[in-house]
Amino acid sequence: MKSSVSFLLLACALGAPFSSGSEHWPQFRGPSGDGHSGAKDLPLTWSETQNVKWKTAIHGRAWSSPVIRKNQIWMTSANEDGTQLFVICVNRDTGAIERDLKLFDVESPQFAHAFNSYASPTPVLEEGRVYVTFGSPGTACLDASTGKVLWQRRDFVCNHFRGAGSSPILFEGLLLVNFDGSDHQFVAALDKLTGETRWRVERSVDYKDLQPDGKPQAEGDFRKAFSTPHIAQLDGHSVLLSQGAKAHYAYDPLTGKELWRVEERTSHSAGSRPLADNGLVYFATGWSKGQLLAIHPGGAGDVIDSNNTGESSGANGLRVAWKTNRSVARKPSILLANDLLFMIEDGGIASCLNAKTGDLIWQERIGGNYSASPILAENRIYFFSEEGKSTVIEASSKFKVLSENQLNDGFMASPAVSGKALFLRTKTNLYRIES
Repeated sequence: MKSSVSFLLLACALGAPFSSGSEHWPQFRGPSGDGHSGAKDLPLTWSETQNVKWKTAIHGRAWSSPVIRKNQIWMTSANEDGTQLFVICVNRDTGAIERDLKLFDVESPQFAHAFNSYASPTPVLEEGRVYVTFGSPGTACLDASTGKVLWQRRDFVCNHFRGAGSSPILFEGLLLVNFDGSDHQFVAALDKLTGETRWRVERSVDYKDLQPDGKPQAEGDFRKAFSTPHIAQLDGHSVLLSQGAKAHYAYDPLTGKELWRVEERTSHSAGSRPLADNGLVYFATGWSKGQLLAIHPGGAGDVIDSNNTGESSGANGLRVAWKTNRSVARKPSILLANDLLFMIEDGGIASCLNAKTGDLIWQERIGGNYSASPILAENRIYFFSEEGKSTVIEASSKFKVLSENQLNDGFMASPAVSGKALFLRTKTNLYRIES
C-alpha cells in the first residue's frame, strides 16, 4: 500500500446517504469520525443564562457522547453501580425525553475506575436504527422509531479492568467494535441486521515480549485499551484503523485480515480515535509514555516497532514518519485541519503542529483538565473541560482565543453539532446551545 491517504466518506461507511450539511451527527466525533462539522453560525458565547435553547437533566452517571439523526438525540446511561444500563432518546427541538429504556440488568458488574463510567461508549446511528454497546455487559440494535430491541449480544466477554470505552462504528453492513480487556483482546464485526458474528480477530501482538522491563505481564493496563476504530481510504482501499494496547493495527474491514501493525512498547490504554490525512496515519499511543505517531502506511504483512523511523521500515513501506511526546493528549482525540494538527493535553495544554513534519508551531496553556474531544467548525476549534469551561480558539498557526464560556457542570462526553446548535452533555445535563 502506498501512502496516499484520504478520509472515507460516511456515506460509504454506512452504505446509505447522509446529509452533506450539518443536520446529522451519527457517531463519536461526527459524520466523518474526525471531529469536523460543516455547520455555520454556531454560537461563540454562552452561559447558563445565555444562548441556552433548552436544558434537560439526564439521570445516571455516564460519559457517552450524544449522537443525532433527524429529530432524535441518543445517548446511553447507567446507574452508579452499573447494575442497570439504559439508552435515552431526547427530542432535538424541545429537549423532551422521548424514550428512557433499560436495556440490560447486570447482576455482578465489573470494576470501573472512578474516572470512568458504566456507559462510556457512544452509540452509532443510521436511518431507522440505533446501535449501542456497553462493552462486555451487552451490545444491542434498536428500532429508532419504536425503541424495540431488534437484536442483542451478551457473549463478547472480556475484563475491561477499568471500564469499557470503545465506541462502535458502521461499515458496509457491519458493526465494528474493539474489545481490549486485560484478559482478552480482539476486534469483532457483527452483521448489522442480525447481530451475527461475521468475523472476529484476536490481537496479534505478543504481550509477553513487549513489557518495558522484559518481564511477562499476565493482565492489567498493559493489555487494556479504550480506543474507537476508524475507517480510512489508503491507496484506494478501505482500511480499518484500530488501536489496542502495545500496538496499532490496520485490518481489512470486510474480513478482519491484519494488513500491518506498529508496535509501541512503552505505552498502553490508548483512548483516542486514530485519523488519516496528508499521506499519513496518526495514532496517539496512550499512557505510560504518551506519544503521537505519524505513520506512512504499509502493505500486507508489514510489522515494525515504533522506534523505527526514517529509512527503517516494513517490507512494503510501513515506517514512522515522525513522533512526539511533548504534551500529547491521552484521552481527547486529535484534530486535523489542512496541514495543521491540533490537540489538547489532558492537563490543559493546547498544541498546534505541522501535520506533515511534526514540528511544533505553538503551544499554550488554556487551563483545566480534559477528557472530551474537541471539534472544528467554521475555522474555530472548541475545547470542553472537565470543570465546565469551554474555550474557542482560531484554527490557525497563530494562537488566538475567541471566547471562554462556563457551564455549571463539567464535560466528560464530547460535543455534537446539528444545524446551528451545539449539543453539550455535561455530567448531569444535556444542553442545546444556539444563538
